[in-house]
Amino acid sequence: MSGQSLLVPGELSPTRSVPGNIRRPEYVGKPAPTPYTGPEVQTPETVEAMRHAGRIAARAMAEAAKLIAPGVTTDELDKVAHEYMCDHGAYPSTLGYRGFPKSLCTSVNEVICHGIPDSTVLRDGDIVNLDVTAYIGGVHGDNNATYLVGEVDEESRLLVERTRESLNRAIKAVKPGRQVNVIGRVIESYAKRFGYGVVRDFTGHGINSSFHSGLIIPHYDSPHATTVMQPGMTFTIEPMLTLGTHEYDMWDDGWTVVTKDRRRTAQFEHTLVVTDTGAEILTLP
Repeated sequence: MSGQSLLVPGELSPTRSVPGNIRRPEYVGKPAPTPYTGPEVQTPETVEAMRHAGRIAARAMAEAAKLIAPGVTTDELDKVAHEYMCDHGAYPSTLGYRGFPKSLCTSVNEVICHGIPDSTVLRDGDIVNLDVTAYIGGVHGDNNATYLVGEVDEESRLLVERTRESLNRAIKAVKPGRQVNVIGRVIESYAKRFGYGVVRDFTGHGINSSFHSGLIIPHYDSPHATTVMQPGMTFTIEPMLTLGTHEYDMWDDGWTVVTKDRRRTAQFEHTLVVTDTGAEILTLP
């Protein structure tokens, strides 16, 4: 395990502006989004719009990732992703979502998810997850990935590699007619081979015109996840694996989720649509 000191909150920069001609999601400026009441199966037109949104989100994440290096702040990564999305006519979905103050999430080392970009400086040996969602054409595209910062210890490198592989295996398990719990079963059985924890309280989710539609995609084998996958359903899979416990604490900011034992954690995510034979990834650059 890396000997890095634990993360502490940094200073927030001023809120970044979005050009007035870019369409905002309905929740911006509200305490919470309006609950989604539409279908989980989307029309071909909606799926095509999500392909476009997903492509922008993937490219924005890739642009921010180019900057990852020791000495760079997480706020600088936010700036790159924010500007890329705005330059391509998209709104950064996280900005203003339930009051979240930034345009992507940056989760470093023991942060499971929802880390807020700030003055935190990346150090040699860190790992950092970038979670980017773009809203354009009335729909969202959501993806994330974990990156190595400089020279990373073998234990952390393997965690990142295997978390990516758990997502790949889960995507291959998507088939119409199967219950969504097959996704978590595949992830959990793979993670257990290495003694990793699988985060249970933060899950994949339905996504379309709504950032989070209400459909839940657990990453462990939940007996309650009995929704049957159908062609045209759109959702995310985003496994969070840990070197230790899956239990967590939350910082006072109400967003930053850290492992209870403060050991490292990694995550990968794609937005998918169920096809007649499997799944298509909608968040490819």
